[in-house]
Amino acid sequence: KFPSMGTDAIIFENGGHLFLFDLETEAVAQIPIYLAEDMALSRDQRKDASKMIRSASLAPDGNRIAFGARGDVWSVPVKSGITRNLTQSSGVHERNVTWSHDGKYIAYVSDRTGEDEIYIQHQDGREEAMQITTGADTYKYGISWSPDSEKIMWSDKKLRLQFVDINTKEVTIVDQAESFEINQFSWSPDSRWITFTRPETEHYSRIFLYDTQSGEKFPVTDGWYASSGPSFCDKGNYLFFVSNRDFNPIYSRTEWNHAYTDMSRVYFITLRQDVPSLLEPENDEVRIQNEENKDSPSSDNDGELNIEVDREHIKNRIVALPVDVSNYFNISVVGNNIYYMKRSFGDTRSSLMMFNTDSREESTLAQINNYQISADQKKMLVADRGRYAVLDLPRSSFSANDFVDLSNMKVWVNLKEEWTQIYHETWRQMRDFFYAPNMHGVDWDAKREKYLPLVDHVNNRLDLTYILGELVGELNVGHAYVGGGDVPDVERIPMGLLGAELSRHRSGFYQVDRILKGENWNRSRRSPLTEIGVDVKEGDYIVAVNGHSTENMNNIYEALIGTAGQQVQISVNDRPRLQGAREVIVLPIADEADLYYYNWVQDNIRKVSEATDGRVGYIHVPDMGPGGLNEFVKHFYPQLRKEALIIDVRGNGGGNVSPMLIERLSRELTGLSMSRNTEPGTRPREIHLGPKVCLIDKYSASDGDLFPFQFQKLGLGPLIGTTSWGGVVGIRGSLPFIDGGTLSKPEFAPYDIRGEDWIIEGIGVHPDIYVENDPAKEFDGIDEQLNRGIEEALRLMEEYDQKIHPIPAYPDRSR
Repeated sequence: KFPSMGTDAIIFENGGHLFLFDLETEAVAQIPIYLAEDMALSRDQRKDASKMIRSASLAPDGNRIAFGARGDVWSVPVKSGITRNLTQSSGVHERNVTWSHDGKYIAYVSDRTGEDEIYIQHQDGREEAMQITTGADTYKYGISWSPDSEKIMWSDKKLRLQFVDINTKEVTIVDQAESFEINQFSWSPDSRWITFTRPETEHYSRIFLYDTQSGEKFPVTDGWYASSGPSFCDKGNYLFFVSNRDFNPIYSRTEWNHAYTDMSRVYFITLRQDVPSLLEPENDEVRIQNEENKDSPSSDNDGELNIEVDREHIKNRIVALPVDVSNYFNISVVGNNIYYMKRSFGDTRSSLMMFNTDSREESTLAQINNYQISADQKKMLVADRGRYAVLDLPRSSFSANDFVDLSNMKVWVNLKEEWTQIYHETWRQMRDFFYAPNMHGVDWDAKREKYLPLVDHVNNRLDLTYILGELVGELNVGHAYVGGGDVPDVERIPMGLLGAELSRHRSGFYQVDRILKGENWNRSRRSPLTEIGVDVKEGDYIVAVNGHSTENMNNIYEALIGTAGQQVQISVNDRPRLQGAREVIVLPIADEADLYYYNWVQDNIRKVSEATDGRVGYIHVPDMGPGGLNEFVKHFYPQLRKEALIIDVRGNGGGNVSPMLIERLSRELTGLSMSRNTEPGTRPREIHLGPKVCLIDKYSASDGDLFPFQFQKLGLGPLIGTTSWGGVVGIRGSLPFIDGGTLSKPEFAPYDIRGEDWIIEGIGVHPDIYVENDPAKEFDGIDEQLNRGIEEALRLMEEYDQKIHPIPAYPDRSR
């Protein structure tokens, strides 16, 4: 790799070594490299594990918190005591900690065998951890103890929901989904029943119940409405869940279209026919006490729970709590109080709520990230912005401020062992999640062995990232990204920029060659030298910055270091001299990229308009995310009456909004409409009548590939340019790694409508008209792809016959 030729030899890298190829003798010799380096970045280091917390579990009595952090299992006192690292293993990833309800054990997932298995550890760490599962064949997600502390449930990447008996080690499969992973599940308080959300293809997700005694499972909600987050009440009489059953659309301001945001409420099901509704009508009566029942205690807490479920008509016993329509999650019930998290559309933070079934009133307790109630139901763990607090179970609003001291979560980390673990976990995750089980025909086992020797030579986290990139690159697929991790922190010094191109004049002063136009009402496109009161023109000279002459500065930007967003005084003159200069106050910006982009788009709009007498419109879509969608919306609707459109997705960075754009571009005219004294319009109203062309290049990527594919498939117009990137296997967020690193695993792949072949990936979308820009011409402002787009738009306009016809004669219905 990386060959570089000198006068008599070529130097290159191979397998981590440097070699020299002699051009005359054609001999190859390895170059010995000796570095006088302490390798300080690969020595054992003392790390603060509290910065890498990935899971937390409150002890049953609320006195301690178990954390999964920096790959270890920790036990931290809430008030005072010893912070314990129960596992202390740099080369092993322990995660997803969960405290047993009896307080004896902490369960977690560990890869100490080389695969994900479940272990339980005595809470004081005095005994060796016990391996509970064996034969792991895929990635394990979160785990959950049964209330009797005898079983542990988990879900995995093979879409299974399972539990294991910690005494017999016997594993039971609760369900095998087909649509997607099961990631919401919980136990009944008597440990007999399991409830879970089952993702399904033919209808919305449903809530199921599973009886561990009989092995029977059945749905308790139907598929008409998406349901999720099931949880039993503490007495086993009710099953709570969240469901999207409210339909309150909001309407678009750009067109007659809709969106649904807040759709859910908290619901409950009575599990037996004889259980009254929590919201049944009230009618006060006098209670007469007699000798027979005077001393009889309430039966609610008598004996052990033995929950029975009446299946008949269970779907008809669903009741909604009288709460606002919003988005809800994490429901817990203690007595007559129902706790849950709420986040409505537009909220910047989630809120912990409580509904009291006696008063039938809802209260806002606090704005936090999430919560957890102890097994004894007396304490609550509150997570808030990376901090944790434990308080008495609240019944009114509170402020979390007495946070648990995490300062003793320090650990000596053997970075070499940690990096080896990260390497193997990266390999495993790709094995378990890659969309193609055949790994694109690559011998994945062999690839692990191929790159493993290089890991021994890693002395910096960035070296490891490079090797991981080489490993996953063997799959020949897009979106296989690696990054992040505990890399050395390098201070970045912000530069103040003026939104202008400057050059050094022979006098030593700096001349303003070009001022970038901006939208000064838009914060990201503010051009400092064009703002009100700033009198600077192209051709002027900046002769001083904050009173310091620029004449003898090595570089004018040395005077602008760290000035972004701060007032700076510049001295400006129409001649290269200090005498006669005027003082101007400017606010430099930190980044000019958006300004350059804005100017490029505006220049293209101008070119298209001038070349077509204003008849053709131009839209550039930089990505398929919110930014790209905004650019489309800003330029599509004002140009609906253009006779043709050029849609430019060159350099499109991808995202997921291409279906929204395609839907608008592919609308068909169904009729015309008019109103008294107005011009006629179209039905649908927001439709563009006229031909369309699309510009693409090798940087049209991901959803920027899928857009031109759909454009071409639907026959919306010709594609012009060069073949697109060819990376369309989709990804989602990274799973946790010990040191905070990330891995994108290509998981979601498109194939053709006949089910015969895979599309786009590794191939790209081929243009109908191949045009490659000449770099020299492009540097001079000549965009041959855009010019061909203009040419094709004008040609297609001559053939296009749909138009808005005049209003016909008005009807005469007098007879």
